[in-house]
Amino acid sequence: QVHLVESGGGLVQAGASLRLSCAASGRTFSSYAMGWFRQAPGKDREFVAAITWGGDFTYYLDSVKGRFTISRDNAKNTVNLQMNSLKPEDTAVYYCADHREIKRFTTTDADFNYWGQGTQVTDSS
Repeated sequence: QVHLVESGGGLVQAGASLRLSCAASGRTFSSYAMGWFRQAPGKDREFVAAITWGGDFTYYLDSVKGRFTISRDNAKNTVNLQMNSLKPEDTAVYYCADHREIKRFTTTDADFNYWGQGTQVTDSS
């Protein structure tokens, strides 16, 4: 059973930065793509960023390109989301997720079968 725990959320002003982290356990972390998703109040969950199992390829939601950076440390079984120049529309609960298939890269949330409990990011502007 995979266990994911996010941390790093908080209350920030527009333009500020936050770094989210996700610690994973339960299977061979370095064999699976990882993703970050978010859900704003009253909206559906949406894809934010994903990274391949080796960390050599990343993919982003258009609205966060150039502001957010996903990275992973396979030695520590962690995946991070560095969020810069935050905007009010970035307010959401952010979830990390573990892909269901070994060494396969997709960004559809249905392809991720393990999820963390979420961490809240709120714009205080």
